[in-house]
Amino acid sequence: MTTVRLPLFPLNSVLFPGLVLPLNVFEERYRAMMRELLKTPEDEPRRFAVVAIRDGHEVAPSAPGMPDPTSLPERGPAAGFGTDPAKAFHKVGCIADAATIRERTDGSFEVLATGTNRVRLVSVEASGPFLTAELETLPEEPGDEAAPLAEGVLRSFRQYQKRLAGARERSLTTGADLPDEPGVVSYLVAAAMMLDTPTKQRLLQAPDTASRLRDELKLLRSETAIIRNLPSLPSSDLTRGPTSLN
Repeated sequence: MTTVRLPLFPLNSVLFPGLVLPLNVFEERYRAMMRELLKTPEDEPRRFAVVAIRDGHEVAPSAPGMPDPTSLPERGPAAGFGTDPAKAFHKVGCIADAATIRERTDGSFEVLATGTNRVRLVSVEASGPFLTAELETLPEEPGDEAAPLAEGVLRSFRQYQKRLAGARERSLTTGADLPDEPGVVSYLVAAAMMLDTPTKQRLLQAPDTASRLRDELKLLRSETAIIRNLPSLPSSDLTRGPTSLN
């Protein structure tokens, strides 16, 4: 396996290959990361790794907290992630390529990145101004019967969209054609479904595309049945991904 060391950006969400990630960067440790990335020539990828947080806080406390209101907030690159940051994160993440990094007048950054390929967390280093990680690249294996599984997932996903739109008492805002390449389908559906972080993480770290599609097919059928029986179920837009506060 090929390994690489990159800046590490932990989030309370899962990034999938091919999906867009908007970020509002205001904490100093991540500002320092963006300043470092801006040193990379524009014709080269400005890459960092995104991992989902298993146990910790995306934004470190910035004021005295409970139960002791006089206690000082944590500082430094690992603030909010305990004494061993590696244990606070899920082990499989995704490399992000920052297409846009814009610094605001107050020193914060507006970032637009895209997930590229999956990586496994090997180790985390917290000695610098921001976290870095040694990462092992993961192969993208198709698995058995990925193509027919993708067709089934797309059919079920369209039914899921229709049910969800009906539950919200409005029509879908997107008429765009969905892709049919199995790997792309598997990640798009994983990102678009209304699932909790552990379930999305499970889909990200599936051993191959076919396994991910099989899991998604079960989830789609289950979620569609739930929405059918609970027509007032609230949900957020399928086509709008969450913007991290940091």
